[in-house]
Amino acid sequence: MNGDWRMDRIGSALRGENPAVLRRLDAGFAVIGDVQFLPGYSVLLVDDPDVQRLSDLPRPKRLSFLSDMDRLGEAVERASRRLDTAFRRVNLEILGNTDGFLHAHVWPRFEWESADLVGMPVWLYPRDRWSDERFTLGPQHDGLREAIGSELDRLRSTD
Repeated sequence: MNGDWRMDRIGSALRGENPAVLRRLDAGFAVIGDVQFLPGYSVLLVDDPDVQRLSDLPRPKRLSFLSDMDRLGEAVERASRRLDTAFRRVNLEILGNTDGFLHAHVWPRFEWESADLVGMPVWLYPRDRWSDERFTLGPQHDGLREAIGSELDRLRSTD
């Protein structure tokens, strides 16, 4: 997955050109993460590139974004539980320290993670995990993409 869409993740999603998009949600886009060393890692992107923080949104849209984050988190949880019996939980984070636009990280966590990392924030994983080609999003993750997308569809139909 190469291309300029990574330089404008939200704009490319709005134009239908971001290949990482799983589904359009109420206040943003559910996308699968660029790296998959924790399979199912996903991100919720706000649908306005000028929004930098949660407090920039009017309250109704803010609540909608948080509801989307909850929905994506539950979808990742359901898909991860179905695909890996070692699934433990999902971590949800709104950080915004690197990318200037509002986004939320959804990290599935697993029993097979090493003991020194499983209880720590994902950001403490060794740097090589973030750049190792084995973990780069690609066609090998199509089943995972489909599983999360299907769960997002099921959750939307129960709202």
